[in-house]
Amino acid sequence: MKKNILNSLLVLVTVASLSACKPKKEIVVAPPTKPDVKTDNSKSEALTLLNGKQLKFNTLSLKAKATLDISGDANDVAMNFKMKDKETIWVSITALGGLAEVARALITPDSIKIMNKLKSEYIKKPFSYIYTFTNKQVNFNTLQAILTGNAVDEFLNEKSTLKQENGVWTVSGNRETLDYKFLFNTLYKVSETNLNDSKAGQALKVTYTDYQKLNEFLFPGALQINTLSGAKKININLQFVKIDGNVPVDFPFTVPKRYTVIN
Repeated sequence: MKKNILNSLLVLVTVASLSACKPKKEIVVAPPTKPDVKTDNSKSEALTLLNGKQLKFNTLSLKAKATLDISGDANDVAMNFKMKDKETIWVSITALGGLAEVARALITPDSIKIMNKLKSEYIKKPFSYIYTFTNKQVNFNTLQAILTGNAVDEFLNEKSTLKQENGVWTVSGNRETLDYKFLFNTLYKVSETNLNDSKAGQALKVTYTDYQKLNEFLFPGALQINTLSGAKKININLQFVKIDGNVPVDFPFTVPKRYTVIN
């Protein structure tokens, strides 16, 4: 993979991720929609219902197979994710059937660190570096929500517009230049996330399928992420093959001295 592909991937994989490998856990099938169903739920009651279905965890350990298409250059890779809620997202990307690690990233609410192992290069930036690729309303919790099938907490509130059609909920609204819209399925889990900044020419669409049980909650077995930032398009089809919650995790990230620091 080219240098620019790796650098963009490791930043955008968290904002922006299906292969042929089937998930091992049983998929929870969403009940069909019912056009004639109408409820008298108040906005606060609907928000309580949707918030109650949000995934809650302390740690996550995830393994996935993914197809990454960055501006027409597609690659099949394996990806490992480790997370600590609201604190850390760690990502490792391997190629050649998982035999060779090509990149590693460590993301916290304050910083983004990236090792390009193919080029022996290292990037360390403040979290604001991500605004090169996305709206400034996106924060660490937004990235975590996108990867775990949650609606963004900051938008799941009384200020948003809630509508129910065919038995499913839609939550939408805007914050400064960012327009957001979340579509929910009949399991009350997010089926589609849309974040758009038309002024900056930035758009993110994430679709979620194959929800599986994770402790007492549900986790999406497959994500399809499509991003647009200016002329750059990134598509990530990601299928999780292992999903573990509330297990011990570590975040190894040691940069060899021979690596070149990229500013």
